[in-house]
Amino acid sequence: MGFSRIVAPFSSRNYCLYFGGQIVSLVGTWMTQTASLWLIYHLSDSAFLLGVVGFASQMPSFMLSAFAGVWIDRSNRLFLFMLTQICSMFQSFALAYFAVMQTISASHIIALSVIQGLINAVDMPVRQALVLDFVTKKEHLGGAIALNSSMFNAARLIGPAIAGFVIARYGAGGCYLIDGVSYLAVIVAIFFMRVEQKNHAANRQQPWYDLLEGFHYAFGFSPIRALILLVAIVSFLGFSYTVLMPIFARDIFGGDARMLGFLMSASGVGAVGGAIYLASRKSVRGLGKVIAFGGGLMGVGLLVFAISKLLYLSLACLVMIGLGGVLLVASSNTILQTLVEDAKRGRVMSIFVMAFTGTMPLGNLMMGSLAGWLGAVPATALSGVVCLLAAVTFNRKLPKLRAAASPVLTQLGIPE
Repeated sequence: MGFSRIVAPFSSRNYCLYFGGQIVSLVGTWMTQTASLWLIYHLSDSAFLLGVVGFASQMPSFMLSAFAGVWIDRSNRLFLFMLTQICSMFQSFALAYFAVMQTISASHIIALSVIQGLINAVDMPVRQALVLDFVTKKEHLGGAIALNSSMFNAARLIGPAIAGFVIARYGAGGCYLIDGVSYLAVIVAIFFMRVEQKNHAANRQQPWYDLLEGFHYAFGFSPIRALILLVAIVSFLGFSYTVLMPIFARDIFGGDARMLGFLMSASGVGAVGGAIYLASRKSVRGLGKVIAFGGGLMGVGLLVFAISKLLYLSLACLVMIGLGGVLLVASSNTILQTLVEDAKRGRVMSIFVMAFTGTMPLGNLMMGSLAGWLGAVPATALSGVVCLLAAVTFNRKLPKLRAAASPVLTQLGIPE
């Protein structure tokens, strides 16, 4: 039964196309992220600039995702998804051009990271809003979201490992070029999809009213509000450790780009395992405890990783961090997608994206600054403490949140 629940979303033709295209593209995306982090540290030797690159690539999501959500609820979501993939492809080819011509600089990487951030401000919420359109049955939603996390983290496992060898052999330009070509897989998949365009009542309202309505709806319901705040706090510092990985790879473990690839891939191992577990679950009920456990596991993993000087122990900690992170984020996503009304899905998921990826740039900038001032080890340890405190606080509020969400789940036909 567990395996049948895992593969159930593949009964939908649209989801099969989406999954196949995305897994190819995401490997390229992680190759580009690894290449950019390695290249910026190689060019500058600056922990602060590592934070700046993360800030530049994700800050637009924080500033613009909520506005993008209004646009998404008023537009053809599949067309917007296609548009973001085409724009991302050209952005990767631009990076490849500068790298291959050996004219790339820190300013090029930062500027093109800003452009990718602008694209992601639309791409990420529209991708989340389309999940329900990709599956034929709503009961497959949780499995589809978990499979999306599995796909994302499988790519995080494969992409950085490949990138390490590509950088060592061909340079960062090889990674950027592969990433650009990989977007063709998604574009072709979208071309063969058939998604019904829905007309929502929000389309007849003023955009500013739609925007305020989305925030009021999201923060007026305590379970949605608590999940968004928890994800924002953990994303602010908990996930920002990745920008410091070049420091651990080169300065602490004495490795090169291949070491960076191994470190970044390790968290993908745990994340894939967590996603498979979530895909095998029968119901959204009980995910609150999973979220609290995931946050606590992530916090412990970050604390031990910060103080570890043993490579194998550090890799094990990164597996824990990846497992905890996907349990927290994917479970939160599943609950939100289950509770939210479809007419407000684009706006609520844009707020979720703003909380998840939008707070990361501020955390990246802070982590880069703290690492430059105190060192990478204290900065990483601090992020672990924040995750632990957030998980404990959420767990204490869980009974009240469960009571508030239960009537909605019962109305949707989800049993106790």
